[in-house]
Amino acid sequence: ARVMKMERAAPDVMLLSLKLPANEKLPFLAGQYVDLLLRGGTRRSFSMANAPHDDASLQLHLRNYGGPFSQHVFGAMKEKDILRIEGPFGTFFLREDSAKPIVLVASGTGFAPIKAMIEHALAAGIPRPMTLYWGCRVRADLYMNELAESWQRDRKLRYVPVLSDATAADHWTGRTGFVHRAVMEDFPDLSGHQVYACGAPVMV
Repeated sequence: ARVMKMERAAPDVMLLSLKLPANEKLPFLAGQYVDLLLRGGTRRSFSMANAPHDDASLQLHLRNYGGPFSQHVFGAMKEKDILRIEGPFGTFFLREDSAKPIVLVASGTGFAPIKAMIEHALAAGIPRPMTLYWGCRVRADLYMNELAESWQRDRKLRYVPVLSDATAADHWTGRTGFVHRAVMEDFPDLSGHQVYACGAPVMV
């Protein structure tokens, strides 16, 4: 796949758009991931951030964790570079054979597959109520906050951003603490819901 576009969405988050070879398709379910195959046989797994119907390119959200691959992406990678990918993988995808309300919980770049699920649900006309919780440390980490707010403004879903380490510079008046705690406060009983959670293992 060719790197079509690189966009720095936050100081440590890069949005990558990958173009598949001509006449190639990668059928996948919203929420699944691909592996990037690196030199030396190592792999890095990244969820598709776009819904399957929007397959002109594959969109990946990469956080800079400081490792060799992060350093390559944030320091050396250029548009038009070629990447080797394998996929799709994973059983994290929207279960459409249910009428239960949906609670989506993301931390950090765990927002990527959650975004794909929401966009798929909206495109497919799935009428189930959806509530999105996105937990980050500081305001800048909510790197697609305007998109999530637009979903709420258009009454597609309810959106609850939560910051765990908000600073005075954030001027934050929203929810604080850990995102899973906010979910538990709002939904003391989740047995009637489907929950999709992606991000920090402790949160999941």
